[in-house]
Amino acid sequence: MADKKRIIFSVVFLSAFFIFLPGFCQDSQPSPPTELTLTDAILIAFQNNKDIQMQEQEITIASANILGAKSAFLPQINLQGSYTYNDKVLSPNIFSGYKNDNLANIAFSESVYSGGANMANFNQAKLSLDVQQETLRAKKLDVEFDARRLYYGLLLAYETERIAKDTLDKGIAHYEDVRRMYEQGTASRFDMLQSGVQVSLLEPDVVKSGNEIDLLKAELNKLLARKVDYPIEAKEKLAYSFIKIEENEFLKVAYLERPEIKLKSLGVDIDKWGIAMAKSGYRPQVDFLAGYSYRSDNLGNMFNEKQRNWNAGISINFPIFEGFSTKAKVDAARARFAQAKIDKDNLIDQIAVEVRKACLNLQESEVIIKSQRDNVGQAREALRISEVSYVNGVAINLDVLDAQVSLAQIQKNLAAGIYDYLMAQAYLDRSIGKSFIETPRANWNGAGVVYVHKETKYEK
Repeated sequence: MADKKRIIFSVVFLSAFFIFLPGFCQDSQPSPPTELTLTDAILIAFQNNKDIQMQEQEITIASANILGAKSAFLPQINLQGSYTYNDKVLSPNIFSGYKNDNLANIAFSESVYSGGANMANFNQAKLSLDVQQETLRAKKLDVEFDARRLYYGLLLAYETERIAKDTLDKGIAHYEDVRRMYEQGTASRFDMLQSGVQVSLLEPDVVKSGNEIDLLKAELNKLLARKVDYPIEAKEKLAYSFIKIEENEFLKVAYLERPEIKLKSLGVDIDKWGIAMAKSGYRPQVDFLAGYSYRSDNLGNMFNEKQRNWNAGISINFPIFEGFSTKAKVDAARARFAQAKIDKDNLIDQIAVEVRKACLNLQESEVIIKSQRDNVGQAREALRISEVSYVNGVAINLDVLDAQVSLAQIQKNLAAGIYDYLMAQAYLDRSIGKSFIETPRANWNGAGVVYVHKETKYEK
């Protein structure tokens, strides 16, 4: 009987093991990498960035402050109820309250004139909301620039790795050819050793480029608020399209669209209203007051015509001398206003410098691209000629090795030039306050690495 139970238990255990084993194996397999476009990366960063999330709450706070500023224009109505026990009253003939004093009162107050303080406070609150919205846009542009920098860097790293692997494959193939020629007696041992050394020199570049890819993926994941080892792959390819460089037009756009310049203008307006608020200390404060109450020593017989009373009046408070405190506030507000205008002018000059820098970077990168892109085909043809000449005994082995290195270097220079051009575009967009999501320029489709120049595509 015991043996029969053990057999049944073993069968059930093995059946369950084989049923659940595929699920365990499937869970242990790494998830496939997520393919990201640049737009995807930017939108994910917008969604997960903590600074952006906090700034969105600042907008909510600023909206609430507007409602708070509006409340100064609305009446204040309060319902009051109280009971007071008085030990003594002055005289039965002079009413000074009841010994058991019960009071129910509705109080009404309305600010008729505040010297302009309420209006200044309301306008400052509305401008503060605009400030928080422009601050959010500035933070998004900063996050977008970082996303473009890392994404373009990843595309460059992919291209660098491809070049390194392609150069290594060419080096290995050439080494095998030289080794066969050496065995046949048509190549020297020196050529074989020299080709082997060339292969060993090329191998670290492949490892280095692979490490650069892993590091950029980790930094991009960090920007996206993900784990650094989250599997991702860039879906796009390293590509470019030349734009017309019009520095004056860029400056016009920057002065209209850049959030920092709008923030400075809003700061000037806020400080201008600050002067009006400070000057309100010179002006009278006028309030309308009214009340309706019931008062009695008998709570059960309190709400009747005999116990009812109402009052209404106007309160005027005109400042005569306040120890020069208002003057100090006005002087300080005027100084802040002048400081804000200087700060805005300083930013205008800084924006001009940044736009000039972006234009110069675009020009420099464009020259590099144009000088290198046609040389790629020439370098590849030079490598082919050197290989054929070496086999025919016309060229030496060093000619082939030099041609391999030259081709790789030209390809790297071209890829670096494209990366620099893309970053110059990103820097220009940030300088003028334009978002890549709103105005995408590059053609990101196609197989392989596509270099787009007007209507011409150079595929590698």
